Amino acid sequence: MDNNHIAFVISDVARLYRRRFDERTRSFGITGPQMRALVAIMRFPGINQGALADRLDVEPITTCRMVDRLEQANLVERRRDPQDRRAWQLFLTESAEPIAEQLQAIGQTVLNDSLQGIDPAARDAALAMLARIRDNLTSVSPDGDTKGAVSNG
Repeated sequence: MDNNHIAFVISDVARLYRRRFDERTRSFGITGPQMRALVAIMRFPGINQGALADRLDVEPITTCRMVDRLEQANLVERRRDPQDRRAWQLFLTESAEPIAEQLQAIGQTVLNDSLQGIDPAARDAALAMLARIRDNLTSVSPDGDTKGAVSNG
C-alpha cells in the first residue's frame, strides 16, 4: 500500500495539526473536541447544534453533551433561534472570548510552524489544490454521481 497516497497524507496532516494544537492547549482544562467546538462557535456565531455536529463530524447527541459541558463551564450559551422556536443557536460567552482569542493565536502559531520553509507561491498552489479537492468531494453525491455533471455515455 502506498503511504504517500494523497488521501492518507491529508489525513495525516489533519491528525498532526490536531495533535500539535491539543498539546499546546492542554493547560486550558478542556478537551480537544471541546476546543474544536469553541473555535467553530467562534467562527460561526449563532450556529445550531446540528450544523455544529456536521462541522465537527460527530453525532448530534455527542455535540449536545459537549455543548452542555461548555455551557456548564460558562463558555457557551444557547439562545432560542428567532426563526425556529425548537432550535437553539450557540454563542460564546463573554468569559470565553479571551480563551477563544488565545486558541486563535495558538492555531496561527501551529499553522506558521507547519509552513516553515515553504515559499508563498507553493503554499498558495497547495491551498488552491486542496480547495479544489474539497469542492470535488463536496459536489459528489452519496451514490457516487457528481451533482450537475454531464454524462459522456
